Amino acid sequence: MVAEGRQRIDKWLFFSRAVKSRSLAAKLVVAGRVRINRDKAAQASDLVRAGDVLTITLERRIFVWKVLGTGSRRGPAEEARLLYEDISPPPTPKGEAVRDAIPALRDAGSGRPTKKERRETDRLLGDD
Repeated sequence: MVAEGRQRIDKWLFFSRAVKSRSLAAKLVVAGRVRINRDKAAQASDLVRAGDVLTITLERRIFVWKVLGTGSRRGPAEEARLLYEDISPPPTPKGEAVRDAIPALRDAGSGRPTKKERRETDRLLGDD
């Protein structure tokens, strides 16, 4: 018994092309990588409707999507983009460091010994 204007989260993720298959969408939800309005989606049968905000964690990326409507099929990408509005924060450029991160400070030569230094230590200790 599905309420009008609502759709299962696994079906919606599949129709919006967030994942390649509906079974992968269900696994994503059960793993706790999908939030609906800041609440973790507990099961694949949870319902979404227009106006809900989804937070989806895929590998190294986090998407924040606002649901604009429910889908009726998995169509082309242009049709899938009509189902959501992407409100994700822009990713940080690869060369740019995070502002609040503390840079790693280490004295030169205080890290792991090189192969040459290990051999010299072995010779000194008589472990030839």
